[in-house]
Amino acid sequence: MHAYQLAVVTAGLSQPSSTRMLGDRLADATRLTLAAERPAEVRVIELRELAVDIAKNLVSGFPSPALADALDAVTKADALIAVTPIFTASYSGLFKSFFDVLDNTALTGKPVLIAATGGSARHSLALEHALRPLFSYLHATVIPTAVYAASEDWASTGASALSTRITRAAHELAALLLHHPALTAVPTGPDEPANSAEDTKDIEAAKSFEAAKSFEVVPFAQQLAAIRPA
Repeated sequence: MHAYQLAVVTAGLSQPSSTRMLGDRLADATRLTLAAERPAEVRVIELRELAVDIAKNLVSGFPSPALADALDAVTKADALIAVTPIFTASYSGLFKSFFDVLDNTALTGKPVLIAATGGSARHSLALEHALRPLFSYLHATVIPTAVYAASEDWASTGASALSTRITRAAHELAALLLHHPALTAVPTGPDEPANSAEDTKDIEAAKSFEAAKSFEVVPFAQQLAAIRPA
């Protein structure tokens, strides 16, 4: 049984960073949720360490070895957790620049959990008007629950609202992985072992999911016209 590969992209600038802390909590919650069905391995990508490499890639078109490795990890991951601080009512420039240099097909169909940190709860809407449209444009499958952590959330102890949101988001991401695994996650090459019965079941589930997305959508006006009396 292969382990799920989870990539966590965090764009925090300080050290320690609340953005990294949120990414770690989301990854731990997702891994714990998946544990009953399948193990998961987590790769954390700190964009602060790649800032210069990202800037050079933007002007040269060529990634450094470290940046290329990070881009490859995100591309090959079964799911992505993307966390950014909110600056001027949107994601940070460093966060956006990383996804600018990522191949624009790398996230197609990939389950994504979006999250953000900020000084005030007033900035939480940036998740919906900035991050969600970004990943929708990249054809990712973004889970319904987005997680925002304001400064006051870190002072909470016990069962806080933040903990509840983290748990709910982790369950949604895990459910998407378990029911709609990526077809490329299972080895099928001539020199690799044959798929297990469980892997085969996962592949068939994924094919059914892809087939379901191809159904014909009937416009509402056309449906309304069909039920109106002649």
